[in-house]
Amino acid sequence: MSSTLDNLVRMANQIAMNLKHEADPVGAMAEHIRLFWDPRMKQIIFAHDGTGLSPDAAKAIDALKASA
Repeated sequence: MSSTLDNLVRMANQIAMNLKHEADPVGAMAEHIRLFWDPRMKQIIFAHDGTGLSPDAAKAIDALKASA
């Protein structure tokens, strides 16, 4: 993985960990990324195969990709 992708995976996992106590952690994470991540960041993480992502992070990314 590139250092940029490594950072995005790390950030996604941190967001998932911080939002795990929400009623809908996957939805909350998807909304956070939709609102606050630059389109270039989303493009990179959408092209990623999911390696290294926590289960909730992977689900949120998949949900965002499906709605993009």
